[in-house]
Amino acid sequence: MLRSVSAQLFRQKTSCRWSKFLSGHQRMTSSVASFKAADLQIKYSNNITEKKPDSDTLLFGHTFTDHMLTIEWSKNAGWQAPCIQPFGNLSMHPACSVFHYGLELFEGMKAYAGVDDKVRMFRPWDNMTRMKYSANKISLPDFDGDELVRCIAQLIRVDRDWVPKTKPCSLYIRPTFISTEPTIGVSVPGKALLYVIMCPVGPYFRTGSFNPVSLYADPKNVRAWKGGAGDSKVGGNYGPTIKPQLDAEKLGCQQILWLYGNEDYVTEVGTMNLMMMWHNDDGDLELITPPLDGTILPGVTRKALLELARGWEEFKVTERPFKMDEVVKAVKENRVLEIFGAGTACVVCPVGSILYKDETLNIPTMENGAPYATRFFDTLLDIQYGKIPSPWVYDIDSEYDAMAAKVSS
Repeated sequence: MLRSVSAQLFRQKTSCRWSKFLSGHQRMTSSVASFKAADLQIKYSNNITEKKPDSDTLLFGHTFTDHMLTIEWSKNAGWQAPCIQPFGNLSMHPACSVFHYGLELFEGMKAYAGVDDKVRMFRPWDNMTRMKYSANKISLPDFDGDELVRCIAQLIRVDRDWVPKTKPCSLYIRPTFISTEPTIGVSVPGKALLYVIMCPVGPYFRTGSFNPVSLYADPKNVRAWKGGAGDSKVGGNYGPTIKPQLDAEKLGCQQILWLYGNEDYVTEVGTMNLMMMWHNDDGDLELITPPLDGTILPGVTRKALLELARGWEEFKVTERPFKMDEVVKAVKENRVLEIFGAGTACVVCPVGSILYKDETLNIPTMENGAPYATRFFDTLLDIQYGKIPSPWVYDIDSEYDAMAAKVSS
């Protein structure tokens, strides 16, 4: 049914309001000049992959689905109709400013095949908010985030068979926004391309989905600084981290704990936000994480964990700057219970040790059984896979079903 009526359905205006699905999430502004999901065009591939990869052999980001979404923009013509087309290479002018000046941003999202066979995206509105913020940061054009979520939902429906059925596997979604301005010179782009590709994925780390990682607290290299672009998901934030990551691996560590300033303030771990469960100086049980001060990315998983923790009302939840000296002191006083990273790719990742100033700090996350990290991890997975009903997920068929009913009537 999907292949026969999808184009017809997406050329009709739906009367189904998103407010019933958002439940506390703010809609993206619809006042901007934007592409529309109602104009979506679909060109099906003639080379469908019949045998999908086995979930047990999936490598993160190596295998891609049969289709992709592309949406072109130009200063003169504005946004063009979105198009789902066969997955393939892009043909671009060699002077495009994405190549020369890094005018590029991306997002990381996931869709999950639930226990009820429904496919859900997790908090896509938060990704759209961040994506629009990043676009503004590098002068790429604005768009309606709701319309992009609708387009992505249709892309997932077209490639639905690619969504892994095995937990903790999922379909990783990579919206990407680049300048295709074909002239040399640092300036606001007059052309751009927004595209979305997808890949089935297993655990982000080769060590597994919930195994502890070792960190190198790097006092020399800085990932981001106040007033910079560290709070945006732009490509320029990631390239310079590869060499320090290799240096950390030479020291026997799997990830970097990024520090900031002369006093070594804790910021992020690898490409994840960082959280610590401890007894603070007052003896209170507390979940602490660095604040959104411009030096860290406003993570979607971070936000979800903080909302869960505050909803449980079982311990103090704090967003504030803290230094490595505080962590060292607390570890030596046996006040640190758990440290873990949080991100879309890994969900929740326990930390087992931190190498800082030639001293290895053993973090007792797993020794304590990781009750807090495990609870966060299990609760999020239960929401994402549909075991726990939640307004945080978007059923990709919700509006499609509403439009199908309207067509049939």
